[in-house]
Amino acid sequence: QVQLVESGGGLVQAGGSLRLSCAASGRTLSGYAMAWFRQAPGKERQFVAAISRDWGTTSYADSVKDRFTISRDNAKNTVYLEMNSAKPEDAAVYYCAARMGASPRVAENEYDYWGQGTQVTVSS
Repeated sequence: QVQLVESGGGLVQAGGSLRLSCAASGRTLSGYAMAWFRQAPGKERQFVAAISRDWGTTSYADSVKDRFTISRDNAKNTVYLEMNSAKPEDAAVYYCAARMGASPRVAENEYDYWGQGTQVTVSS
């Protein structure tokens, strides 16, 4: 079992930056590809970014490409999402997810473990 706990959410001004963290316990994250998803009120959860097990491959949703950066520190068992140039449409609950396997995937049903989420609010 892998337990994931997100942190770092909060209020950010449009154009500002925020860094989300996802800390894992129970298992080392080095065996898992990781991803961030988000869900805004009244909308379905959507893919944001993913990173391969060895940090060699990343994947981003078009809506966040060139603004967000996913990274991981396997020594700290933590995954990060650096959010820059925040937009009001980025406001959502952000979830961290882990899948047993090397490659990042965009479909949420590919992921085995989920955190509880952290709220991000963007003020315009």
